[in-house]
Amino acid sequence: MSKVQSTRIESIDILRGVVMVIMALDHARSYFHYGALFGDPTNLETTTPFLFFSRFITHYCAPVFVFLAGASAFLYGSKKTKKELSKFLFTRGLWLIFLEIVVNNLLWTFDFSYSLNIFQVIWAIGFSMVCLSAIVYLPKKISLAIGILIVAGHNLFDGFTVQGNDPASVLWYITHQDMFLPLSNSKMVVFHYPVLPWIGTIILGYHFGSLYVKGFDPIIRKKLLLKLGFGAVILFVILRVLNTYGDLHPWTEQKDLVYSFLAFMNVTKYPPSLQFLLITIGPSLLFLYDIEKTKNKITDFFLVFGRVPLFYYFVHIFVIHALAMGVHGLLGGDWKDLILRAQDFMNPKLLNYGYSLVVVYAVWIAVVLFLYPFCKKYMIYKAHNKDKWWLSYL
Repeated sequence: MSKVQSTRIESIDILRGVVMVIMALDHARSYFHYGALFGDPTNLETTTPFLFFSRFITHYCAPVFVFLAGASAFLYGSKKTKKELSKFLFTRGLWLIFLEIVVNNLLWTFDFSYSLNIFQVIWAIGFSMVCLSAIVYLPKKISLAIGILIVAGHNLFDGFTVQGNDPASVLWYITHQDMFLPLSNSKMVVFHYPVLPWIGTIILGYHFGSLYVKGFDPIIRKKLLLKLGFGAVILFVILRVLNTYGDLHPWTEQKDLVYSFLAFMNVTKYPPSLQFLLITIGPSLLFLYDIEKTKNKITDFFLVFGRVPLFYYFVHIFVIHALAMGVHGLLGGDWKDLILRAQDFMNPKLLNYGYSLVVVYAVWIAVVLFLYPFCKKYMIYKAHNKDKWWLSYL
């Protein structure tokens, strides 16, 4: 790796890079795996253990990304006034919401009519940042209590669901209910990332960032990482065994031990349940504990992606989607079938579309390796142009 001076926390960027790379596996699966456009890889009636865990491992991406966005906000704010931090979070949050609606939807669908609008992780981070821009003014104990209360308590609302497209219903979809909402025969909005639990996650991440300020005792930090990481995992196991609270769908015994274990691990992502957040954030803290002093070619590889996450996110979606269209056309299909429009979102022409998981993994590895040099060049450019304020928004 080119030697680039940086004041960033390497272990945090490495973790972010790892989840960014893993994320591409899920997106490669979405565009290349047989049946991915119609089926759910966590449906225990149709999945296989390999397919299930190909999906489960990617569950770490969104919560870690949001959690570390909060930590990065704290570290950014440690060198700024509260007003400067709040302004940055508010404007960057609005910018991310804009990118979600205008850029990300286009990359996912390649539909210039924007008939299908999906609110995903970039939207969730942006909205959470806007909320955090106000929360940073609160006393630390109060904001921390709010974050814990949201993450631990939002599943109390699981039983409250609504239907329709009236303003109150739409507000609830935005807040807590995953919803596919047809607006007409040619328009659809998908509220895939209800924001309430993500707001709680970014608040907790913001307070987590205090462990990485300059001068914080690394020995104390590692002890806390160990306690918090194991504590989250243990609490997950306890709640999962009790099977009464913390996830929208309680698990049940299946046809054999393997599938019963899959059911045990099959936690709810939309919106992310308490149990989902415990089993994703917990192990991630243990990873930070283990990786803090590690530096080698592997960590340098992941570090690149962790330092240019937004650039990598948008480019990899474009590359995977375009590659899927190209391969489909070369193999005799109509490449236009992979323009995803609301009116033919479940296009029957694609019922038999897709390839094996071996192909999915090959595409994933190829895309990550292809993007590496571009991400590295952009990382170096950002490091050498810190005076350019607009780079902090990209």
